[in-house]
Amino acid sequence: MAPTPTFVIVGAGLAGAKAAEALRDQGFDGRIVLLGDEPHRPYERPPLSKDYLAGKSEREQVFVHPEGWYGENDVDLRSGQAVAAIDRDVHQVVLADGSRLGYDRLLLATGSSPRRLSVPGADADGVHYLRRIEDSDQIKDTLATSSRIAVIGGGWIGLEVAAAAREAGLQVTLIETAELPLLGVLGRQAAQVFADLHLAHDVDLRLQTQIAAIDARQGKVTGVRLADGAVIDADAVIAGIGISPNTGLAADAGLKVDNGIVVDAALRTSDPDICAAGDVANAAHPILGRNIRVEHWANALNQPAVAATTMLGGEAVYDLLPYFYTDQYDLGMEYTGHVEPGGYDRVVFRGDVAGREFIAFWCSGGRVLAGMNVNVWDVTDQIKALIHSNATIDERQLADPGHPLDRLIG
Repeated sequence: MAPTPTFVIVGAGLAGAKAAEALRDQGFDGRIVLLGDEPHRPYERPPLSKDYLAGKSEREQVFVHPEGWYGENDVDLRSGQAVAAIDRDVHQVVLADGSRLGYDRLLLATGSSPRRLSVPGADADGVHYLRRIEDSDQIKDTLATSSRIAVIGGGWIGLEVAAAAREAGLQVTLIETAELPLLGVLGRQAAQVFADLHLAHDVDLRLQTQIAAIDARQGKVTGVRLADGAVIDADAVIAGIGISPNTGLAADAGLKVDNGIVVDAALRTSDPDICAAGDVANAAHPILGRNIRVEHWANALNQPAVAATTMLGGEAVYDLLPYFYTDQYDLGMEYTGHVEPGGYDRVVFRGDVAGREFIAFWCSGGRVLAGMNVNVWDVTDQIKALIHSNATIDERQLADPGHPLDRLIG
């Protein structure tokens, strides 16, 4: 590297901001340039569908660092500066204005983008997606000025928006192609808990339902037309049908891409001078024994420290178990671990499922692969220990709230 090396971070979200912080914390005194295509300094996305959307937190609370942090830590934050290409041969990134910026090490934290509806009327005024802070602002305004909305997609974003809309007093119809919301993520038994939760709060669930078009009048949404011809009247539509990793820069630069940017456990891409972290990284996981790409806040928060170590020439691996959380109505949940659909043989429940105060464990051959605590707190460390142990657990004891979790191993 040059005597005063330049590290460039592409993507000024949570992962990019935490990478800049980690580089300084780990003693890097060279130049850091943080490039983001949004006009804001880096912010966190979970509040956009939770407290910020619901009006329970202020805008300033979503930002990763105070406004002065970047100058105080000599981080050259360039908001509103998109990157058009990576020229690996000369170690430069090409900016949207055609200028070039050299790098000694490069981190790609380019995140993901919402998948778009592909039905007639999808471009009507009143169709919203939730990814950026402006999206949350628009949806917040919509909740304040509408009486009924349609949510398309029963994933985490769709359910959280539905909950916020119901708490704001709107009529909500949620349309999902599967038999249950979150079916592919949680499986039938646990997914039913969330279906029942929303039914209990008077959400009109339309399951196993396809949409044919977005109806509009004078360019403004009036409803959703279903494949069977039925029409759901709505003042607005919020679509949460998944996200796709932003891999275009990496692919165009010839990096290995497969459901994200492929990286090793040190978060190094197929180019040793380029790392990737956050939503976009499909990373080798030493505990799970395979590559996984996780679209949750914890990865964007925690992976950058490992990427920083790798960029500085140190040795580190990212081996934290996947973790995410949700808040809907009076339900709070944390999920730890990773299990593919069909990759388990039983879900063991511990506690009061009907009362929504329980822990669910996804098990295979008696080994715990993942755990979800619902309105039960301070058990994440015990769940992690059960997964890390790889031990065969007595499922009767696992299901028994009277048997301490920390005594199930050994």
